[in-house]
Amino acid sequence: MDDEAEEAGSFSTDAEALNRSCFCLTLDRPSLCAALEREADDPAFCRTYVTPRSHLFSNVPFFLPEATLRAMQEVVGTIHQVSTSHAFQNHVLSWAPPIARAAPGPVGAFMGFDFHLTAAGPRLIEVNTNAGGAFLNNLLARAQIACCRPMKTQAREIPAVDFAAEVLRMFEAEWRLQGASRSLRRIAIVDDAPETQYLYPEFILARQMLAKAGYEAVIADPEALTFSGGALLHEGRPVDLVYNRLVDFALEEPRHAALRQAYEARAAVLTPNPHNHALMADKRNLVLLSDAEGLARLGVSSRLQAILRAVPRTIMLGPDTASDAWSKRKSLFFKPMRGYGSKAVYRGDKITRGVFEEIAKGGYVAQEFAPASERMMRVEGVAEPRKVDVRLYAYAGRMLLAAARIYQGQVTNFRTAGGGFAPVFVV
Repeated sequence: MDDEAEEAGSFSTDAEALNRSCFCLTLDRPSLCAALEREADDPAFCRTYVTPRSHLFSNVPFFLPEATLRAMQEVVGTIHQVSTSHAFQNHVLSWAPPIARAAPGPVGAFMGFDFHLTAAGPRLIEVNTNAGGAFLNNLLARAQIACCRPMKTQAREIPAVDFAAEVLRMFEAEWRLQGASRSLRRIAIVDDAPETQYLYPEFILARQMLAKAGYEAVIADPEALTFSGGALLHEGRPVDLVYNRLVDFALEEPRHAALRQAYEARAAVLTPNPHNHALMADKRNLVLLSDAEGLARLGVSSRLQAILRAVPRTIMLGPDTASDAWSKRKSLFFKPMRGYGSKAVYRGDKITRGVFEEIAKGGYVAQEFAPASERMMRVEGVAEPRKVDVRLYAYAGRMLLAAARIYQGQVTNFRTAGGGFAPVFVV
């Protein structure tokens, strides 16, 4: 909220009002840079990796009602609980690729649950494996200044967990869940051409966190991995665990062959892995999670069904449903079943007939449109609205961290003036 409004006493302390009228900038960029450089053990980290990414961090926070956060956490816990049932697993694994059907043990590091906050409550629009941004958002949340009176008196940070300790426990748990008996020693953070990835800075933060805890940690392109003598190797040395940031969820691409061989041989722990993606993040699962009758047939209780009403109704798009979906397209959002990062998604009120006919051939779901939240901010002195979604990072159904993404346009991006990752404060 600006100083004039505060002096006039015209502010409100509820979250919606703060998102609408609190314009003050809370991000302490020098403090954030100091923390990033300290964690990365690199005095040039900000200059090298953050300054060129001008829309990585927003200057403003997002305010969230405490009851809404509790409801979101309940949804996350419920989906994890439901995903452990044999009936649910048998159902969703029926459409999964063969590599995903066997369960090696791990439950998946850094699951991401993305919500839009509507008048009817939070709506879970997507579940993601290998959700990016947690290491960056952990530091972002701690580099904020309370700059208006309601924020100082009513808003507060979400109770912080010891992020580093939780991350280390998570990787150790994944290691043990695959049946390892010896100590975890060498961890590879793997993505295609990692240095070209927009979120490469957090790979560095992850590597340094793991190294400070005593692990040997490397950032690796999958083509630098080999499978030989029953072991996954990087530069000739065995890799125990792979923190997987690939979007080839079934490891189908030829350049991922070594990783696939090691995964199938259980020669290394891969987290998240194809099984985790099939159980949690395949868009077809949203069809089941939003179908009360289908859930009931699988033995899901009415109490859990009620919680899962937070998942917008989703249907398979195909020849049998195309006509009805076209007639209702303005209230729908179309997503590829195995997509990621808002790639090839279409808002129904903007889709052309030609594109619709192409995607209706198969490979897409149609989800009831849940509008994004809004955050007002000043951009070059002008008050403008921006869209917001809220991501809960979780492990085994328990929240590790919450963060918002502020953007403009059809889908989340890091190209919006004033946008980027933003901390979440509860009111």
